[in-house]
Amino acid sequence: MAERPAAGGGGEVSLQDVLRGRTDGAQRTKSSSNMIRVFISSTFTDMSSERKALLERAYPEVLAFCRSLGLVFEVVDLRWGIRSDPSGDHEASEIFLQEIDRCQKISAGPHFIALLGNRYGPRTLPRRVPEKQFEVLLSKLSKNPEGVQLLSRWFLKDNNAVPPTYVLQPITAHFPHYADLRPESGPQRDKNLLSWRLTETKLCQLLRSAATDAEAAGDLTAEQKQRFFTSVTEQEFDHGLWKTGGEASALLFVREIPRQRVRDGPKRLAKFMDLTAGGVLDAEAQGLLAGLKSRLYSTLQKILNLHCVELTKGGIDPKRKEHAQYLDGVCEQFVSQMKARIEAALDPPAAANRRKVRGRIDEEKEEMSERLVEEVGLHAAMSSELCRGLYGREGLLGKLCCAMWESTNVRHGPLVVHGGAGMGKTALLCKLAQEMRSVLEARGAAVVIRLLAARHPQRPDIDHVLRSVCLQVCLACGLAPPSPLTANTHLELLRFFGNVLAEVSQHGNTLLIILDALDQLSDRHHAHKLRWLPADLPPNVHLVISMDTNSEAFANMRLKLKALGSFFEAERLSRDDGKQLMESFLRASQRSLTPEQVEAALQSFDASGCPLHLKLILSAAKRWTSFTSLAETRLGANAQEVMSQLFLKLEEKHGKELVGGALGYIALAREGLLEAELRDVMSLDDDIISEVYRYSLPPTPSLIRLPPLLWARLRRDLEDQLEERWTGGVAAVALNNRSLYEAVSARYLTSERRGRSLRILAEYFLGRWSGKLKPASLPGLTLLLSDRKVPPQPLWFAPGLANVRKLQELPYHLLHAGLWDDLRQEVIGSAEWLYCKSRVCGVSSVIQDLDQCSQYMDCIETRLVRDTLVLIKPSLDFLDGHMDTSLFYTELLARLCSLATPFPSVIGRLCSQCEEWLLACPEPVLIPKSSFLQQPGGALQHTLTGLQGGVLCVDISVEAELLVAGCDDGVVAVWSLTDQQLVHSLLGHTGAVLSVRVIDSSAHCLSLAADGSLRRWSLTDGQQLLVILEAVPVDSAPSTVHLHLSDQLIFVYTRTQVKVWKADGAELFSSSSGDEAEGSVVLGVLGESVVSLCDSTRLRIFNPGKKTQPVETQLENSKRRLTPVKCVTLPKRGKVFVASKEGFLHQISRSGRQTAVEFPLVPSLLSVTEDEKILIAGSDLTLSLFHVDRDSVDGFLDLQHDDIVLSACVSSDGRLLASGAADQLVRIWSVTTGSLLDALCGSDAAVTSVRLYSGFVVSASAAASGVRLWNLKYDTRHKPTAHVPAGCAHAAVTKDADRVFYVRQQNQTEVISWNNNTGCLSERLAVSAEVCCLELAQQKRLLLCGLTSGTVLIYPLALPQETLCIPPPESLCRALCIAVSSQEKHVAVAYEDSVCLFEISNRDSFPTVEGPLQRAPLSLLHAPLSCMALLPDRRLLYGTSCGEVKLHDFSGAGSCSLEPHRSRVTCVTASNWGGHALVGSEDAVQRLWALNPPVLDHTMEYKGFFFEGVLCAAFSESDQFVFTGSQDRTVKVWDVATGALLYVQYVYAPVVRMLSYRNGFVALSQQGPVIRELLRCPDHVSPDYNPLRNVRGQYRVTSRQRKDQEGQTGPGSDLQDFNPAQFNLNLMSMLRAKPSSTCCIL
Repeated sequence: MAERPAAGGGGEVSLQDVLRGRTDGAQRTKSSSNMIRVFISSTFTDMSSERKALLERAYPEVLAFCRSLGLVFEVVDLRWGIRSDPSGDHEASEIFLQEIDRCQKISAGPHFIALLGNRYGPRTLPRRVPEKQFEVLLSKLSKNPEGVQLLSRWFLKDNNAVPPTYVLQPITAHFPHYADLRPESGPQRDKNLLSWRLTETKLCQLLRSAATDAEAAGDLTAEQKQRFFTSVTEQEFDHGLWKTGGEASALLFVREIPRQRVRDGPKRLAKFMDLTAGGVLDAEAQGLLAGLKSRLYSTLQKILNLHCVELTKGGIDPKRKEHAQYLDGVCEQFVSQMKARIEAALDPPAAANRRKVRGRIDEEKEEMSERLVEEVGLHAAMSSELCRGLYGREGLLGKLCCAMWESTNVRHGPLVVHGGAGMGKTALLCKLAQEMRSVLEARGAAVVIRLLAARHPQRPDIDHVLRSVCLQVCLACGLAPPSPLTANTHLELLRFFGNVLAEVSQHGNTLLIILDALDQLSDRHHAHKLRWLPADLPPNVHLVISMDTNSEAFANMRLKLKALGSFFEAERLSRDDGKQLMESFLRASQRSLTPEQVEAALQSFDASGCPLHLKLILSAAKRWTSFTSLAETRLGANAQEVMSQLFLKLEEKHGKELVGGALGYIALAREGLLEAELRDVMSLDDDIISEVYRYSLPPTPSLIRLPPLLWARLRRDLEDQLEERWTGGVAAVALNNRSLYEAVSARYLTSERRGRSLRILAEYFLGRWSGKLKPASLPGLTLLLSDRKVPPQPLWFAPGLANVRKLQELPYHLLHAGLWDDLRQEVIGSAEWLYCKSRVCGVSSVIQDLDQCSQYMDCIETRLVRDTLVLIKPSLDFLDGHMDTSLFYTELLARLCSLATPFPSVIGRLCSQCEEWLLACPEPVLIPKSSFLQQPGGALQHTLTGLQGGVLCVDISVEAELLVAGCDDGVVAVWSLTDQQLVHSLLGHTGAVLSVRVIDSSAHCLSLAADGSLRRWSLTDGQQLLVILEAVPVDSAPSTVHLHLSDQLIFVYTRTQVKVWKADGAELFSSSSGDEAEGSVVLGVLGESVVSLCDSTRLRIFNPGKKTQPVETQLENSKRRLTPVKCVTLPKRGKVFVASKEGFLHQISRSGRQTAVEFPLVPSLLSVTEDEKILIAGSDLTLSLFHVDRDSVDGFLDLQHDDIVLSACVSSDGRLLASGAADQLVRIWSVTTGSLLDALCGSDAAVTSVRLYSGFVVSASAAASGVRLWNLKYDTRHKPTAHVPAGCAHAAVTKDADRVFYVRQQNQTEVISWNNNTGCLSERLAVSAEVCCLELAQQKRLLLCGLTSGTVLIYPLALPQETLCIPPPESLCRALCIAVSSQEKHVAVAYEDSVCLFEISNRDSFPTVEGPLQRAPLSLLHAPLSCMALLPDRRLLYGTSCGEVKLHDFSGAGSCSLEPHRSRVTCVTASNWGGHALVGSEDAVQRLWALNPPVLDHTMEYKGFFFEGVLCAAFSESDQFVFTGSQDRTVKVWDVATGALLYVQYVYAPVVRMLSYRNGFVALSQQGPVIRELLRCPDHVSPDYNPLRNVRGQYRVTSRQRKDQEGQTGPGSDLQDFNPAQFNLNLMSMLRAKPSSTCCIL
């Protein structure tokens, strides 16, 4: 298995070397370890009480401490749970030493704990003795033939070892019942045990005496001799304490027995002292123990913990006071010293800077380059390892290199390597990278390699792969990296990838990108269809990919690439190649094989020629000895058979449940399992525990775990099949190839076993059995409750430090174990989980989890939560995932709270959790009380993205299930309707695309654009097939251009010209211009005949492809003129319908026959259904439907809309009609009854195109870039309530948010009353002139409308039939602005030349307005008034469009000027009690004034990321806070007393109206939704609180108090000439120097 990567070495390798793909740089990039892994060394029985106490008391405390630091704590106590090594294969001591080495390499802190009592420990026989040593020993026993014979019987020479070695035979080779624990074999086992003890004693005596003689003769060194005398414990101490300089990374505990009573004989102390086979005290061992202790005392005094304990009844009794105190002392010392060692290991600055803790959210996010370097290093190291043993692919390598060389200077396609599983494609590409790197190094080339199967069974996401590749290329080639928003948006990332390749080529750089195993990509974005893969590469850029020949990806690749020369197959290896590979492998392993074994191995390999098959054979062969018989080799004809034989062998040695459980759990884990996790999980598996303790009871029945030695032994035998995967400094164990994973799944993960294992994994990561007793059923025992000692699994290990392993693993296991209630409670319905995983792992990972859940669970709430996160994702991406908890919960609540009632179980719980958290938040926060952000659900199924401008035209291919759309920026986009993915972006037009048409059985499409060109495109590969320039006049409008196809010809016509081309080429066949016959208008094309109108009275029909005489006829009534408004062709009926301005519908046939009937409207929209049975005509708010029957046209439906009808379409079965209107709604009507079936809101722009397709509606807008897909079969419980249209000219909202009054941009002579509760229009209020301003008197329920005529209309809301009127002034100036005082006693109306004050009163319970009471003239020489506020004391505060601010007193005190702004004043708002007013302008400045007397309290300057400028404001009811809505799409909360910014909330659209309500505000967004929020602000806010942490902005407050205190040295004088419109980051240093409460910087 791979070892932990070293960190930090290799200073000679630069970052550029790593990024350019130099394998040598891999080591430099590996992360440091975040693991504390300690080996516990003691004898089997001597220190069992101490080890048990540590397990129960000390380890959990150290674990919690390590977790709080982001570390993994793991204890390796291989002697726990067993009394001796029962296997008899003599491998235990080697395993112990290997584990010590692994702990030393892995652990970032302490790695060795020594526990020593009064037992020296077993002095076992060495398993291997070098040939020369053993023969020297035999020579010293020449006088003892029986001894030589005994040694020769037990030690056999292995000539396969290099150099040869004598190997100790397993005990069962001569005593077959030694390891047989079955009850019926008890007598034979006891006999074998006794025989082995005697034999072992004899063998030890023979070897020790011979070694002593050999040392005396100088044939052995003292160290070689000592090997036969030293115990395993001393070998461990030597390895862990002295060889590694153990003082800094080890602890030592020694227990002494002060005296031994006479009655405590050797037998009584057998567990605590060394006895001989005869049962007497082993004096030699005691002497060696004394020497060991003396050495410890003299060299390791600093880490020595010495205890003197008198044993009782031959042991340690925790119930005795002195023994309990001793154990407590050991545990306390262990905990305190471990903590100190760990802290010391993490303290050095160098270590701290290098160590990155995964899961920590309170520190700055890791730089993209740091994450990338770790990933690049990982792939580089794997690549270097894999290409070492590559043989037999020289020819294929040469072909690949040659193909790249030949295509270097021209455009070319990618190269594809394919082959079956295990054929060595990965190793081949790794070798290619190595070879090309050396060839291209002199040219400064960059080599990027990604092994996509490296983390199986996890399938990488294509976005992650492309993001990583783009970032590496950018950093290696000095290009600008992608922004977070680009990097996390699929289509933007695809564009960026293509642009990066082009830019690298333009700069003359050479780039090689290698992507191995594309078939292993996840299904996200349908990556296997390879739409993301460029088929055409620029010069100097090479892309080499590999995939399985039998995969879907390969089939799609063959369709994408036509050239067969781009495909290279990795074929089977020859026998000679296999032999070369075998020799190389054995040489590296210091092994060899006998000729017979070589032949058997090669013969087995010949059957497949598969490199993976050979690798598995060699993995087994390196364990063969020269005396291993061919019958024992167990080879197979293919890789699957070899793996089956491997599993059988492991099961025989370790037990089927243990092997199947370990491999099964590793295979099921998403990211592999930490070894500590694997031991915990297997300890929870009752089948494994029952097998382990089938014939013996656990040492402590109340505490049952898997003995760690059993896993260590299995792990040793699986070393070639497992790998360590390092992520974030933590190593997980995983299977090292996909074929092995499939074999494990097939053999051990049957349906029942898989479900049970998944359940155990789910319960483990839930922490269900932590600190609880789990039932266990062991053979011979009734049901037993036992503690499995598994750790707790909190979501957070410490504040701001998440449990990453739980986040990675739990959702998958809960889902697939069928624990769906737990899944809903712990994951889907947990706001804390959603936030935690979004923040730590990225919101995309949460969306993928929920996507998986939706595939298996029929849970609508899961889909709604998933869609909510999709909506939140852009904000998270913009903040690079660094979203604060309050912002995340606010977003959830603002999108979901309206769904809490219909969906209480998950969404209701989520909303409650969010609200509870926000109410308890220790910082200022706004709590949403309505769903004012776009909510999930409803009919809107998908928004097709990929265009930058508005969509002008749409066509659908039902056969190919493709949607083609033309954009006003010249791009034609093609989407697949099956998976909603962008298939092609067709680039070529330089003007708006006016028309698109799918042709040739959906193989091609035509596009016509305002640049005058007509283009034909292939929908298969996106290539341009034909271009015709000057097809239409440049800058034509979409409604004036028409595209018609006949069998052989292409017609393009406008009102004045027709152009015709052959369908298969660009040859202009005929052209006709309206200039030739003055007054000619083209009406349409029928077949190949053009129908035109001449002189408004004469019809002309001609065929431009034939030299026939045109047909000319007069209109039926020659006196009647025809002025066409709209035309539509009916090709099946052979007619053109022309709606005329004169009120007639003319039907004109190809023969010239014509009829005219009266038509009730002048249509702006005219179309027919596919079957030509229904004519659709739209005019203003009405959509009319007519039956078409021969010459008659009969109207049968008039469908009334709330706004102008812009588009319509009838379904193919003629039952449904979809219409789009300017009010941004898509309406669904029944054609049969005329009833409105549904109104779909969410377009956010006027709907100019609509299509019905297979139960879906496709809609688009010329003012929006997305194409929307609406599902007509949806659950109406989650249908969003409609809101007023976006972009209203004027709007006002009632305080309870029940009603909104607005004026549309398109028609400003009508005020619409909107019921916000029902989401529908409730009333239309017609006015006599255009509305200039709207205002509401909230308490008196009056709506005031100022008109351009100067009239002010007043509508009492309680008496909708009545209308009051304030007549215009004598000057007839228009009303600019209206302001109502807070008590609503007065109203001020601003005109262009004056402001008039009126009194609002009641007369006979009817509201009246009297006045004007007073008039304040305005100078026409100054800028017009822009906004104002009327104070309770009849003072008027107003601002102008040039920034002036004035305060006028209607009581006669005159007016005064206040400090002006440098741009238009956009907001003047008075507080509820008249004490303060806020004045804001279009720039970054807003001022808070105290009004009694008028004094400037605070100047608040805010610079947002987008735009600045305050649009509206409202004071809280107590006047303690002021809320502002800004052009930068945020709502801000300011403290009135200090001017401090308390909170900033991004609401996705500018807020245009705002008023205080209860403890918060009600506001209206420019997009239409009504916002209701409460403010929660604690009395004390932490000085460290930063209100800008969730937004990109800066702010500064200059307060009057600071000026008074600091004179001219405060911020006001520092920035005296400061222009807020030029606020930039150069001021950061000055602002950072004054981090007071008036200045917070992000």
